[in-house]
Amino acid sequence: MIAVEFKQVAKRYRTQTAVRDFTLQVQPGERVVLLGPSGCGKTTVLRLLAGFIAPDQGEIVINDEVAAAEGCLLKEPEERGLGMVFQDLALWPHLTVQGNLEFGLKAQGLPVEEREARIEQALKRVRMEWRTHAWPFELSGGEQQRVALARALVTEPRCLLMDEPLASLDFELNLELRREILSLQAAIGFTLIYVTHNLEEAFSIAQQVAVMRNGAIDRIGPAEEIRAHFEQVHRGLFTFGAGRMAEPAGVRG
Repeated sequence: MIAVEFKQVAKRYRTQTAVRDFTLQVQPGERVVLLGPSGCGKTTVLRLLAGFIAPDQGEIVINDEVAAAEGCLLKEPEERGLGMVFQDLALWPHLTVQGNLEFGLKAQGLPVEEREARIEQALKRVRMEWRTHAWPFELSGGEQQRVALARALVTEPRCLLMDEPLASLDFELNLELRREILSLQAAIGFTLIYVTHNLEEAFSIAQQVAVMRNGAIDRIGPAEEIRAHFEQVHRGLFTFGAGRMAEPAGVRG
């Protein structure tokens, strides 16, 4: 079984093409990083996979079932078995930590006892069980990141999508949470699709790296292979500043 597959997917916004001829296979339990500068289509790929938007062309397959094709959503977001951590975290400010985690479980129709057990387990995994009744504004940046991760994991998704989740953190906290993400993925075994423009972050997390450029995959391979390729070939094509990729602005994504 293939966890996720994109088959020649394209997505346009008015006259601009955000994703074009995007083809990718992700195996169950694999860690894949989409690496590229702002505007190359990375976030659009995650939005397509999550079911927030439909592809204009091509198919998206999740666990061997077609989830979207040719402008149609065949599976709604809640039917896809995915969890997502957004760049801005998107914690609901009017809900406590427990309320944020409980929201998705209520949507699944789980009984109170199971919801409470799942919330307790998820918060323990990210070392935040002591903040169950806190409000988002009372949490530090790192604590908010952990709660967002717990909220994504509490529904027990097969695949976790992460969109630049550590971009706003300082280096030490970024490094700490990277290690926690890898530890959780090893313990739980979920498939991870992670978006970043930070080279160091990408190579420390990924098993496979897909380098995106102008809405398509420019190169894909094992993390060490892609790292070596960047060092040998791409020095003149990309700017390496603080470990980040940059190129002329295009379609956001």
